[in-house]
Amino acid sequence: MLPGLMQTTPLLISGICRFAATAHPEREIVSRLVDEPIWRYDYAAMEKRAGRAARALAALGIGPGDRVTSLAWNTHRHLELFYGVTGMGAVLHTANPRLSEAQIAYTINHAGSRVLLFDADMLDLVERLRPHLGAVDHYVALAPPERLQSGAIAAISYESLLAAQEDGYEWPTFDENSAAFLCYTSGTTGDPKGVLYSHRAVVLHAMIGGLNGALGFSAFDVIMPCQSLYHATAWGLPFIAPINGCKLVLPGNRMDGAGLHELVKAEGVTFSGGVPTIWTMYLSYLEQQGEDAGTLQRLVIGGSAVPRAMAETFQRQFGVTVRQIWGMTETAPIGVIATPTPKLAAEGEAYLDEVIWTRQGRLQFGIELKIVDEEGTELPHDGESSGALLVRGPWCVRRYYRAEEDAVDAAGWFDTGDIATIDRFGFMRITDRKKDVIKSGGEWISSIDLENIAVACPGVRIAAVVGVFHPKWEERPVLVIETHEDAAIGEADVRDYLSTRIVKWWMPDAILFAPVPLTATGKIDKKVLRDQYKDHLAG
Repeated sequence: MLPGLMQTTPLLISGICRFAATAHPEREIVSRLVDEPIWRYDYAAMEKRAGRAARALAALGIGPGDRVTSLAWNTHRHLELFYGVTGMGAVLHTANPRLSEAQIAYTINHAGSRVLLFDADMLDLVERLRPHLGAVDHYVALAPPERLQSGAIAAISYESLLAAQEDGYEWPTFDENSAAFLCYTSGTTGDPKGVLYSHRAVVLHAMIGGLNGALGFSAFDVIMPCQSLYHATAWGLPFIAPINGCKLVLPGNRMDGAGLHELVKAEGVTFSGGVPTIWTMYLSYLEQQGEDAGTLQRLVIGGSAVPRAMAETFQRQFGVTVRQIWGMTETAPIGVIATPTPKLAAEGEAYLDEVIWTRQGRLQFGIELKIVDEEGTELPHDGESSGALLVRGPWCVRRYYRAEEDAVDAAGWFDTGDIATIDRFGFMRITDRKKDVIKSGGEWISSIDLENIAVACPGVRIAAVVGVFHPKWEERPVLVIETHEDAAIGEADVRDYLSTRIVKWWMPDAILFAPVPLTATGKIDKKVLRDQYKDHLAG
């Protein structure tokens, strides 16, 4: 093999930070904070503060390969850790504060973190965690000294640490395959699993994510990530935005409709993303308040299937384009995005809408997909054949952190745990999770399809479907509905609505009205529902 004669500059996350500070230094970053005024600065100032954070961590004894944990919301300080920790060669473990306390402690201990940086409003949580954190040497509150809360933990002020450092940090150069982020799965079944992202994976993911066939950013965009920064690096937006020169708006811990709309109007937000529950609340707020969507142009929604009714309302009533995205912690996380193509558009507007609003998305460069049957035989891309969804690519997991064996097969394919179809246009549709497929009397029922139909029923806010034991049919669907406030809707209304939209044997055996539990990442928690209603049809 003849080697190429090009330069071999490593792909490092610090390179994104330096590029943004050089190419568009005055592009604004706006951050809402928990109990402080709105923070405003630019990419040049962010790069300086990230460098100071790296110096401060080094002064605390942190070096290359060491793990550092953050327990923080979507703020500028958390953003600085994304660059300061990784840029010095250490690893940032973004802990999920919405996990159970036992799971949070497990992930911090499993990561082996020596420093824990946390938002000030999490002091009580950190104090409860501290007796269970054996390896943490330093606790740092992401706040100025005057806002430190008194408590059992003698926390250091992040702002005091930065003030003691100088500007002009020289970002070191090292192997692009070095670890950068440690992100844990939500742990709904067993202990959370750690996915260790490399610099190379993060940078490649960010370069692809901004392309027109993906998220399609330009320097005129104003991006507000409403997916939490602790979840799979918030879909890569902290890196995609500075690469493309976008203004970045960070909403802190306020993801309610009023809080988000306030930032959309004040900061000229054009793009946002997050899980469906956030945008259901936001849409409800707009409708109740009689507001328009302001400058908002596009939403990308992932985490679970997007209700078509919600997408249509955003598009037709508010002029906001909705696109689905699919990925997982193990894919860093972009896998597919539902953006149109000329071939798809040639089929007509009605068909294009059907595909865009009912499929998770199409192939993106760098990610390979295939579906296989139970024997491992690859299935055709006909939009009908469904099988286990396998992925591979340069930002896909190979092995879980501290696991003894690879998580992929001999050819590098990772089994996602999803059941899916792929159509002739390359669009993938998730039909269910393996553990969520309902087998009733030898026939398969898609819980996801049934949920998407039910959630479009007037008055329904969230719809969740689980299969539970049935003495005759093996399993039957139970539908749990959480309604909008003041919605006058009963079981008969839901059954009437479903009766003309589903085949008869898909009709749920029980329709229940109750709060729908969500996981730490905002998805419907099917495990809790299955446990709660497992004997509901047994009698």
